[in-house]
Amino acid sequence: MQVPFYSLTRSHKAIRDALDAAIARVVNQGQFVLGYEVEQFEREFAHFIGTKYCVGVGSGLDALTISLRALGIGDGDEVLLPSHTCHATWLAVLMVGAKPVPVEVAHFLIDEGKLKKVITSKTKAIMPVHLYGYPCPMDGIMKLASEYGLSVVEDFAQAQGAMWNGKRAGSFGRANGTSLYPTKNLGALGDGGALTTDSEEIANFARAHRNYGSAEKNIHTQLGINSRLDEIQAAILRIKLRHLSQWNQERLVTAKRYFEGLDQVKEILLPPMPTKMSLPVFHQFVIQTNKREKLMNYLADSGIETSIHYRRPIHLQKAYGHLGYAKGSLPEAERLSEQVLSLPIWPGILDEEVDYVCEQIIGFFKTL
Repeated sequence: MQVPFYSLTRSHKAIRDALDAAIARVVNQGQFVLGYEVEQFEREFAHFIGTKYCVGVGSGLDALTISLRALGIGDGDEVLLPSHTCHATWLAVLMVGAKPVPVEVAHFLIDEGKLKKVITSKTKAIMPVHLYGYPCPMDGIMKLASEYGLSVVEDFAQAQGAMWNGKRAGSFGRANGTSLYPTKNLGALGDGGALTTDSEEIANFARAHRNYGSAEKNIHTQLGINSRLDEIQAAILRIKLRHLSQWNQERLVTAKRYFEGLDQVKEILLPPMPTKMSLPVFHQFVIQTNKREKLMNYLADSGIETSIHYRRPIHLQKAYGHLGYAKGSLPEAERLSEQVLSLPIWPGILDEEVDYVCEQIIGFFKTL
């Protein structure tokens, strides 16, 4: 049996007619940049997340970068964030001239109990990353941010629809960014991103900034960039948004099957179970094992694709060497990078495929 790590084939097949109609509608309308489809997607996604405003942009990186700029974060400022995350989280901070300050993680997510220890007079924001579909413990983060007068910018690229204490990821911070890359829970057919906020001022800044700093044609109020969500992508995303809750539920069902199938495998550590407080959307199903490389190769030989998120923590990446973070400075993030393994999970994956993955994992450890 062949089990791909990720596939859009089955979920796209179910909505292919609607996708084709959406693309045709845009072509027939003849409006391809910042038109009706983008405006409608922004309204619909804001409603889904639970914020007053959404601004569609070209990528998740741009969504985070614009969020930071909208909050006035720049040269000399510090932003607290995890090292066990996607490269774009740190890159956004550096792109505005600020300094990323890594905080250790607990259960994949930024450890709220260690935030206070690294706050300085230069700290201006906290950037929690809702990783693998798991929402961060936002109550404590928001309380601490309020206590120290810090802004919160959520990176919810991997958690569209996840909930913490009954509230969706992407609705806590002053400005928040998500990616709409094809492999995300809500993905376009190309690059895309979105910024969410309850602030009209921030939304207006973002709308102008994504369009060369212009909210009105030929009138430029700021030095902006070119980062506009395409009309065709917005039309596609509107179709997919209607199915997002269903697809997230399918991911949850798959995750439960993994939990049940792998529960007795003592050699691996499973991800945290959902709770009433924390409802993840399982962008990834990530196990931990000190036999990762051998297991990964064994599964590949069995026709099962897996992936690693992430093989090297950001603070030890060559691109960030100038920041001076040494090996051993964040032992938990470094341990995760050596042990995490992502298993196939996506809308449309079959029960028998999940069962086959579990069987092969069990079989591998019996060979040791």
